[in-house]
Amino acid sequence: MSGGGGADFVISRVFEAPRERVWQALTETERLKDWWPPKTFTMIHASIDLRPGGVFHCGMSSVEGYKVWAKFTYRDVVPLERLVFFSAFSNQAGELKRHPIVPTWPMQTLTAIALEEEAGNTKLTISWSPHEPTEIERQTFNASHIGLKATWNAAFDQLAAYLAKTG
Repeated sequence: MSGGGGADFVISRVFEAPRERVWQALTETERLKDWWPPKTFTMIHASIDLRPGGVFHCGMSSVEGYKVWAKFTYRDVVPLERLVFFSAFSNQAGELKRHPIVPTWPMQTLTAIALEEEAGNTKLTISWSPHEPTEIERQTFNASHIGLKATWNAAFDQLAAYLAKTG
């Protein structure tokens, strides 16, 4: 899926839930608010226009009051099967901004999420790559794979807990 060089970051997890419930958790704002923000954050804004060219825009606030905004622009939406989107940090107005802590992070990344049914469960696979990165952005992304694994596994843990409690 490479969006512009460097090694894609790929991670998978099997969730004990049907594909429709996992899809809903990924694509409905009220469900996303329950599991997407990191543990010390709450979602303060979320809007989804789930179609190619549509946008997911969200804002999160930490317990200390630190705010972070993100914008995903959907490239491909195949219900229950696949989401492909460009992701970026943004401001409250949705204008793209640099990573708030790592200034050499790629301005945009290309994310593909695939959902596969496995005996009543759902395998979710994420492929992530920098989109049209500079050389330093590519190096930053490639050097971040260990941290990305920890971050995505934490998100997957929260998604698994959400699916278990709402099952």
